[in-house]
Amino acid sequence: MAAAVRLVSERGTTAIAVTDLTEAADVSRKLLYMHFGDRDALLVAAAVDLVERKVIRKAEDAGEALRPQVLALARHFAEHRPFYRPMLTGSCAFAMTRTLNDLFASLNRTTVRELFGELPRTTQHDLALFLSGGASAVTNDWLLDGADPLDPEELADRLLGLASVLTPTLPSSG
Repeated sequence: MAAAVRLVSERGTTAIAVTDLTEAADVSRKLLYMHFGDRDALLVAAAVDLVERKVIRKAEDAGEALRPQVLALARHFAEHRPFYRPMLTGSCAFAMTRTLNDLFASLNRTTVRELFGELPRTTQHDLALFLSGGASAVTNDWLLDGADPLDPEELADRLLGLASVLTPTLPSSG
């Protein structure tokens, strides 16, 4: 996973030969194909691993306060922009976006339940996915087109501004 993140970040592309990935990770091609199926699946798994280790754990450490959670997310994406930019524009962009949207939607289900009460399961899932997809679109726009260096406070303000309009009962500070 770390080798994949490093190579994509260094080269600025997802078009990395499987041989380069396996050599950097000191594993066989067979192992990569058996475990992931193909290069793009490995790259998406590396992105998910990075988000789970660096974003979700930091958000959990931030507790209930929303701003520190969103700021941790923004700081992570700013710090790892050289990795995420090619991931969002390369051959695995669709799979990565969909996988991360699903991951963040699963985390949003509790918030959806708290804000809107008991909803039919499908509606709850769709609303969590809808909110995650919108936040993802704003984050992707910022990652791809934002001026260097990226300002995590700007993204946090944008996302929290949207949250305050869409869900006025959501506490935005803390």
